[in-house]
Amino acid sequence: MEIRKEVLLKIKGTKFDKIEKPQKVSSYFGENTFHIETMRKHISKDTFVAFKAWLEEGKTIKLEQANEIADAMKEWAMNKGATYYTHWFQPMTGLTAEKHDSFISIVRPGKVIEKFSGNKLIQGEPDASSFPSGGIRATFEARGYTAWDPSSPAFIIESSLGKTLCIPTIFISYNGEALDKKLPLLRSDEALSRAAVNLLRLFGHKDVKKVFSTCGPEQEYFLIDRNYYNLRQDLLLTGRTLVGAPSPKGQQLEDQYFGSIKERVLNFMFELAQEAYKLGIPVMTRHNEVAPHQYEFAPVFEESNIAADHNQLLMELMKKIALRHNLVCLLHEKPFDGINGSGKHLNWSLADNKGNNLLNPGDTPEDNLQFLAILVAVLRAVYLHADLLRASIALAGNEHRLGANEAPPAIISVFLGEQLTAILDTITKGVKSQVSRCDIMDLGIERLPKFNKDTTDRNRTSPFAFTGAKFEFRAVGSSQNISTPITVINTIIAESLDYVADAIKKEEGRDFKAKTMKVVAWVIKETQDIRFEGNNYSEEWLKEAKKRGLPNIDSTIKALEALIKEGNISLFEKYKVFSKEELVARYHIWVHMYNLTLEIEVNTLNEMVNASIIPAGYEYEKLLSSNLKKIVDLEKESYLGLDKAVLGDQKEHLKEIVNKIYYVRRNVKEMDKLMQDALGMNAEKKALTYFNKLRPLMEHIRRHVDDLERVVSDKLWELPKYREMLFIK
Repeated sequence: MEIRKEVLLKIKGTKFDKIEKPQKVSSYFGENTFHIETMRKHISKDTFVAFKAWLEEGKTIKLEQANEIADAMKEWAMNKGATYYTHWFQPMTGLTAEKHDSFISIVRPGKVIEKFSGNKLIQGEPDASSFPSGGIRATFEARGYTAWDPSSPAFIIESSLGKTLCIPTIFISYNGEALDKKLPLLRSDEALSRAAVNLLRLFGHKDVKKVFSTCGPEQEYFLIDRNYYNLRQDLLLTGRTLVGAPSPKGQQLEDQYFGSIKERVLNFMFELAQEAYKLGIPVMTRHNEVAPHQYEFAPVFEESNIAADHNQLLMELMKKIALRHNLVCLLHEKPFDGINGSGKHLNWSLADNKGNNLLNPGDTPEDNLQFLAILVAVLRAVYLHADLLRASIALAGNEHRLGANEAPPAIISVFLGEQLTAILDTITKGVKSQVSRCDIMDLGIERLPKFNKDTTDRNRTSPFAFTGAKFEFRAVGSSQNISTPITVINTIIAESLDYVADAIKKEEGRDFKAKTMKVVAWVIKETQDIRFEGNNYSEEWLKEAKKRGLPNIDSTIKALEALIKEGNISLFEKYKVFSKEELVARYHIWVHMYNLTLEIEVNTLNEMVNASIIPAGYEYEKLLSSNLKKIVDLEKESYLGLDKAVLGDQKEHLKEIVNKIYYVRRNVKEMDKLMQDALGMNAEKKALTYFNKLRPLMEHIRRHVDDLERVVSDKLWELPKYREMLFIK
């Protein structure tokens, strides 16, 4: 029996005891987090007040207060069964990292006590030498520090045999440079807050002390049976299939989308949600996505820093819990060729400390005016810094997805919808027009139109779309840490908020509304090329975007160059989000990671072709040639009266197989030569070579391998096929 049939017989869902009446989520939500209300119960009032002042005003707590919080956190965690703690951080690998330490402290030989001090809470010292630093740290310079981020609650991770207290931290070098994703995000939120508060003061909001970005990342993913996953070297090592012929049935009927969720998957979703709720992750929505075996989770909006932490935790939970169900969760942007890949739609908005959403158009003329000022600041930010937005989502996986009929193109544009577009166009013209039953008056008017929160339909082809009180950055890759895109969005919008505020202040006259409308009007005109309401997938848009001068950057290496442009470096340094050294380091890290990703894929493909695919092809070739020889011999020995076309057909089929095997081998040799030539190249040239020459060559190999897969005997082809991996539940 061939191996694929053996696997097929093993596929079955995991059995669970039926739960007749699950617990209410409200009864256990956040039970494994040391959130602020839990902290309040475990520490003194004075220390709690000091902690709140630290969070809200930046007044650092004293060491004795840190000791009290650390001891309370330890007692809470130990009461839940934790015996170790770790500083949980997010290095430049894009993943999370942790080094576990025990709570024990030796008091005398043979005697220990559990102890946790404020110093250990606030600072840790993991070895920094093996984490990507982009040249900030030499290999022999090992020292790095983690520092507690008090704005994100500590949490407990459970395993079968124990529990660990995880303390969210930043990760910095010995000299203080950011070696992680979290610190720049925190810096960008501070920059955004300063700029937004400055603008809001002009609108009379003197009581607003803080503004912060909020996010709700929609997480797409695939689930496949673990038995099939273990037979695919490419999925194991690269996260995507490097070969694989499309199934006769794919997503053509779109019958998977929002369809009934199968019980095996639903059980996974139930357990995941339960574990997520314990950690305070507000998972709200779950559903089938378009591609077979593709799904999505979407959370409630949270402050961006916490949303980023929660998304990283959610991805880790998804992978861990899938294994309990004998499934594997795939987070690669394009795990299967020919069907939709996975993104992470990053919903972004602004809120103040009074609970107001600043991207809510509002019900009063004053709110409308403020909303318009913020809206045009966003337009200006995207218009001037589309290159940085593109750089923020540049990675090898996204190259397979951007521009396909499932994700926005690499051209960054903004969708506002019919009503907002009409309002902005009318403002620039300064004439009366009817919009949504409200008059748009001349620029010297005393009132502005009212409009509803949901001012538009959605445009699923737009990279940056206004979808009602928020923007949706749809180009983010499913495997990405969302901290970098948020950091870029926060920073470029902070700069534009400052620009709009300064422009209003410089306008002559006493009529604040008229001055603001004048600034709004010319920012709308200045940024009109970034707005597009149509189909971003269309060829017409590619031509139109080029005419408008909008960049279409399809490669990761070209996109990342935005990080080292002098103007962009000055922008990040001005707002104290990144230093020049930190930006250059990130450029080098991400170029290096791109090259490593492609090299792993090439080596995996090479091994699969030589050790599995070509041998299967030879066996089939041998079968055909043997069969043909027998028929020819029979024809000679005892005339069968076969039509010439019969032998001709068999010869033609054998010729096709021989040729396909040759084409695969020839292209693999070319791939090997290209990799040898690349050894002496610098990182940038290597990345360009990989994009321009290596990726097309890999696709060429794939096409011929897929042709072989369609005709080689099922008995000989050991790799699980798309029709099996994507349709067997």
